[in-house]
Amino acid sequence: MQGNADAALVTAGGAMFGKLKALGVSHVFANSGTDFPPIIEGLIEARNRGVDLPQAVTVPHEHVAVGMAHGYYQISGRAQAVLLHTNVGLSNGATGAINAACDQVPMFLMSGRTPVMEGGRFGARTVPIGWGQEMHDQTALVREACKWTYELRFPDQLADVLNRGWTIANSIPKGPVYLSLPREVLCEPCLLDGFDAGTNMAPVSAAPDRAALATAATLLARARRPLVIAQRGAGSQEAFTALTGLVEDWAFPLSHYWANQIAIPMTSPCHVDWSPDALVREADVILVINALAPWWPDRASPPPTARIIQLGPDPLFARSSPMRTFRSDVALVGDTATALLELIAATNAQARQEEDVAERRARIAALAEDGRNAVRDAARAGNGSPMSKEWVSHCLGQAVKGRKSSVFHELGCPLPPLELEHHLSFFQEPHSGGLGWGLPAAMGAQLADPERLVFATVGDGSYMFANPVACHQVCEALGLPVITLVLNNEEWGAVRSSVTGLYKDGLASRSNDVPLTSLSPSPDFAAIAEASRAYAETVVDGTELPAALERAINVASRERRQVLLNISIKKSGPH
Repeated sequence: MQGNADAALVTAGGAMFGKLKALGVSHVFANSGTDFPPIIEGLIEARNRGVDLPQAVTVPHEHVAVGMAHGYYQISGRAQAVLLHTNVGLSNGATGAINAACDQVPMFLMSGRTPVMEGGRFGARTVPIGWGQEMHDQTALVREACKWTYELRFPDQLADVLNRGWTIANSIPKGPVYLSLPREVLCEPCLLDGFDAGTNMAPVSAAPDRAALATAATLLARARRPLVIAQRGAGSQEAFTALTGLVEDWAFPLSHYWANQIAIPMTSPCHVDWSPDALVREADVILVINALAPWWPDRASPPPTARIIQLGPDPLFARSSPMRTFRSDVALVGDTATALLELIAATNAQARQEEDVAERRARIAALAEDGRNAVRDAARAGNGSPMSKEWVSHCLGQAVKGRKSSVFHELGCPLPPLELEHHLSFFQEPHSGGLGWGLPAAMGAQLADPERLVFATVGDGSYMFANPVACHQVCEALGLPVITLVLNNEEWGAVRSSVTGLYKDGLASRSNDVPLTSLSPSPDFAAIAEASRAYAETVVDGTELPAALERAINVASRERRQVLLNISIKKSGPH
């Protein structure tokens, strides 16, 4: 590239980073390989030419990279990019793509494609893996999890392809998109015209049908035994505040059944039990807010006369769930926060029976208070040695009161004892169950908001799934003071609970030794974290946990250093 005529040319592998930055991507989480030479060369070239670039973050495992993009979006609301190595890197990232799709999290997922040409063209195959990594259909690894997939053909189309992918990812229902990048194409020079501009396509939004909105508002206002079930939060701070006002003003009970996020403060007098079976059975109107599975059909279902309102970006989950038959008498489609705010305004405009509201308010407040007291009593009873998960959760909830914080829960601290009160204070693993999500997502959240206290509370199995050596290396490299709580019972408690839940009176329910669930002997998790200069402790006695949490918070806040507490907890079955 010589002379003024070539001044706007950059290797395509680097040019795409400038376009991603123009689209609002601040970080590209990358796990590199032999398909990356034009990307690395192009990055240096683009930097030398003064192109505004996102931060390229080296992540030594693909599952960690995708999880970080996931968590970054959950805190910031801005979709990020992930760049992986051909088919093998993509396969390691596929679980993360499934998680993102289930959680309706947008991201731009990319991976190289082994060179098409065997020779005679710059960028063609060289070493044997160029043949070994070719597939008939590499995109099939993530096609079902992605809203849109494409393989780049020419460098000339790069800006248009990135515009289209980003726009589709951010159209509702949001989710990941995938772009395959052949090495020869990335090696070609690319004109930078238009690469500093944002997308030329507006993401698709939607709003509830006016008639459906009016019907839903009337149903809620006239309900005698209403119930709200929220799984994925309220969608924004404004909607969180407005929903809290609605349920408290109208005395609507709200349950966070299997919640990924909270939608109102857990201390609200209208916040009821995590498992709302009794309320589901008696409800005459149920508002379901972006909930994949709002109740357990074999355990509790609404009466046939009940009216069900489903609200969210994809109220029927048509894109993600081939079989989902929860009733929907009224469907309100739209971004969760926007649709919810419209429904709240329409409901507040309705007349109401004040006597009914007053009676319901007293009943629901008593139910909520009884539930909170039962949760607190059960948690405090678990402060022995080893301690219970509920005790850990209670102590953490007390430790973060008054602090800007987020808890990322993956078979770690259960939600009820936390008693969290703020938007973005809680995230649970996606219902897709691709474990190893918790710690990487917490890392992405910490990167998005450095001043936030971020906790990853994970089971010992989930911690191992997260590729902890890679996680701690990245935390040290980026200075991410994430506090990891490993709730260690030396078993896959979720697997054991699943067995005993299905076979309640079976042999496993009475056994100390349940096959295929033991994780004993336990690794020295503290030593794993200390290998990356983390502050680490092992806590065995429940009475010592509050002080250990304060030490952890002080280290993270003052020293800006990552922390791990290896916490000994009770096993989930007979012992």
